[in-house]
Amino acid sequence: MENLDLMVLTHLLGWRSQGQKALLATVVRTWGSSPRPVGSIMALCETGAVVGSVSGGCIEDDLIYRYKNAASSADPSAPEHKTHNIPTRSPERVTYGVSADEAHRFGLPCGGTLELVLEFNPGVAELKSLVDMLTDGQMVHRRTDMATGQVTLARAHQPEPLTDDGITLANSFGPEYRMLLIGAGQLTEYLATMALFCGFAVTVCDPREEYRSSWQVAGVTLLSGMPDDVVKAFHVDRRTCVIALTHDPKLDDLALLEALNSDALYVGAIGSRRNDEARRARMIEHFDQTEESLMALRGPIGIFIGSKTPPEIAVSVMAEVLALKNAVSLPRDMQVGPAKEQLEPGSGSAAVCFSPNSGQ
Repeated sequence: MENLDLMVLTHLLGWRSQGQKALLATVVRTWGSSPRPVGSIMALCETGAVVGSVSGGCIEDDLIYRYKNAASSADPSAPEHKTHNIPTRSPERVTYGVSADEAHRFGLPCGGTLELVLEFNPGVAELKSLVDMLTDGQMVHRRTDMATGQVTLARAHQPEPLTDDGITLANSFGPEYRMLLIGAGQLTEYLATMALFCGFAVTVCDPREEYRSSWQVAGVTLLSGMPDDVVKAFHVDRRTCVIALTHDPKLDDLALLEALNSDALYVGAIGSRRNDEARRARMIEHFDQTEESLMALRGPIGIFIGSKTPPEIAVSVMAEVLALKNAVSLPRDMQVGPAKEQLEPGSGSAAVCFSPNSGQ
């Protein structure tokens, strides 16, 4: 599954390239609770096709109804495939959930309010440039003039929060988050599947033919090179995770060291607390590392949910990756190592207590 924003923009480009009218909706402001964060996008085609999401579904339904209703009254002679009338005009704002009744109607919890900007019939050339830049792995700042709808694009080095001053709407679009997994075993298949559904581009590296030959997950790039060479060639950046899952120091250690010398979002390795301690000791003794240089190395990886089976462990690891991606600081007692220490006899704690605000 590709990057969700890229998927929306690619569909929008396809519609507009075929001469079909369409709109792009962006969440620009929320008050209280809302199902989707600021910056979320969706697109609606004049055929009634929808891609993306700005809520749990109710607001999408309202937009579909709004423009379908307009089509039936504005152009009764429209072709059968044209079920919605997308106007040609400057961007406009729509606010949902101003009252408690409306918030409940549109599925906004706790009296939440959601504001959208609707852009009508974005230009094909601009959309193609944006999709091409994202496909090429670039980060892009997109600025929309609210008076004219004119769009400008600029290459960016890091994401910036969406801004909307009433005159210009500025949003950052990034390339796909990527996950490089070392080892093609069963745990990797579960983790790769979850990462794909979360919008990551997944690459699996394993020089062992017996593991690669039994790989079952579609949509994954499978490589046979030595892991450290693959990491070097991977152009690891701040939207990349590198996770070692083989339990084999010959495959894991050098790859992890290469990743630690990059701007990787997440670098970690599977293993028990004892294995993690042994790995760090090897790296310090044989590869001139220090405790400080290994601070970014995560292990044992995952959050503590008592996982035992490969799919449960994959859930634990994916949760930790997503927390880091979404800039959520996890309490120390949710980390696997500290949590298991508290469960040991004599630790003074019979169970791990999670904060009620931790989201667990």
